[in-house]
Amino acid sequence: MARYTDASCRLCRREGEKLYLKGERCTTNKCSISRRGYAPGQHGQGRKKLSEYGLQLREKQKARRYYGVLEGQFRGYFDMAVKRKGITGENLLQILELRLDNVVHRMGLATSRSEARQLVRHGHFTVNGKKVDIPSYLVENGDIIAVKEKSKSSPKFKDNKEIAAGRPEVKWIEYDAEGMTGKVIALPSREDIDLPLKESLIVELYSK
Repeated sequence: MARYTDASCRLCRREGEKLYLKGERCTTNKCSISRRGYAPGQHGQGRKKLSEYGLQLREKQKARRYYGVLEGQFRGYFDMAVKRKGITGENLLQILELRLDNVVHRMGLATSRSEARQLVRHGHFTVNGKKVDIPSYLVENGDIIAVKEKSKSSPKFKDNKEIAAGRPEVKWIEYDAEGMTGKVIALPSREDIDLPLKESLIVELYSK
C-alpha cells in the first residue's frame, strides 16, 4: 500500500499548524513549525489567500493527516458516514476515532498515531482476546483492547505506561493502567474529539 514517506514535519508546515505527528517532539522547541511557521517549498512564504475550495481541501487534508489515512480510505469512511443516521461530518470523525490505531493512541500506549500504527502492525494488541494487527480495524462499543501478555515486558510499553498514566481523560474509553487494557464504554461524540477540525468543510467538498 502507498504510504507517505517524506518528512512528517512538512505536513504540519503545509497545514500551518501542529498535527502532533511526532508525539512529544512536537511539544519541544525542536518542532519545525515553531521555527519555520510557513509552508514548505520555494514559494512557501508567499502563499495567497485560499479560495472556498482551497479551504475545504485543506481541511480534508488536515483530517487525513491527523489520522494517517490515505485518500481512498478517507473517501470510503466518508461514504460510510453518509449512510449512517445523524450528522455526516460528526459520523466521519466518529469513524476515524474508532480506528484501532487511534484508540491505542488515545489510551496513551503510543506517543503518536504513527507509532500506534506501527505497534498494531507488529501484533502487540488484542481486541476481545483475539490478536488484531490491522490499524484500520474499527472497534465497537463494548470492545476490550489490551496489550498482549508477551508484549507487556517490552521496554517500549514500560516507558509508555508512565506516559499513559498522565494522559488526558478520554471519556469514552475506560483505561486500566496496570493491566494495560482499555474498554470502549461509549461511542465518541463530537465533544469528545479535541482536534481543531471543521468537518462541515469536508462534507461541502465531497458534496460538490
